[in-house]
Amino acid sequence: MPTDLLGREYDTFPAPQPLQQHGPARVIAMCNQKGGVGKTTSSINIAGALSQYGRRVLIVDFDPQGAASVGLGINANNIDNTIYTALFNPRMDVHEVIQHTEFENLDIIPANIDLSAAEVQLVTEVGREQILASVLRPIKNEYDVIIVDCQPSLGLLTVNALTAADGVIIPVAAEFFALRGVALLMQSIEKVQSRINPGLEVYGVLVTMYTRTLHCEEVLQRIYEAFQDKVFHTVISRSIKLPDSTVAAAPITIYAPNHKTSKEYREVARELVARGVIA
Repeated sequence: MPTDLLGREYDTFPAPQPLQQHGPARVIAMCNQKGGVGKTTSSINIAGALSQYGRRVLIVDFDPQGAASVGLGINANNIDNTIYTALFNPRMDVHEVIQHTEFENLDIIPANIDLSAAEVQLVTEVGREQILASVLRPIKNEYDVIIVDCQPSLGLLTVNALTAADGVIIPVAAEFFALRGVALLMQSIEKVQSRINPGLEVYGVLVTMYTRTLHCEEVLQRIYEAFQDKVFHTVISRSIKLPDSTVAAAPITIYAPNHKTSKEYREVARELVARGVIA
């Protein structure tokens, strides 16, 4: 039986069967308040892998930098309606905000710099923590998974994402400084669980930017000590192909399907399906 980098035995996960019908979607927040740990990259590439397995996937770009939008070839600066307009116009049909990408089964609600004003505006809104949940409610039956790509902070936007989500995936770079912020994130998740969204789960911790060095191996071991079986069996390697695929505005699973990192993201997608997180 094969083993992962932590020495855990596991059967490789089979390619999932096609679905006969779609929905209701499982909402996943891709969340870590530290920047540069691979949130957007993982959102795009897990979505890309799942879409190739016949799952209907929607990415919600919930970061004012709009990196997920750019990474899928959408110039959000030239679009009138983004996630920002959907948040503050309750009469708007959310279908007007969804952009279809050139990839089958993969859509996105884009974001641009306008979203940076939302943090301040949300403070005075009624039910401010639940606005994203209300935006997504009408379209949940149209998708199999909705991935919310959060901004690197623990502010009101992230709380909205955690309130709307069924579960969280926490990308953690294999470096010592990335470990320090995860404890704060776990505190925020526990507060949301106890006060707003008791059904919120931690679906897994995804180790990214891994290289075969003593430092990375030690960090991986520390992450496992903290999260045990929540750590995904697959670790995402550091690779120059990832920025290449971003420039090409395509998930790496489509841009370079035979590359090692593509296989890793497909394995993460298969693990999510095999564990029942996604249908």
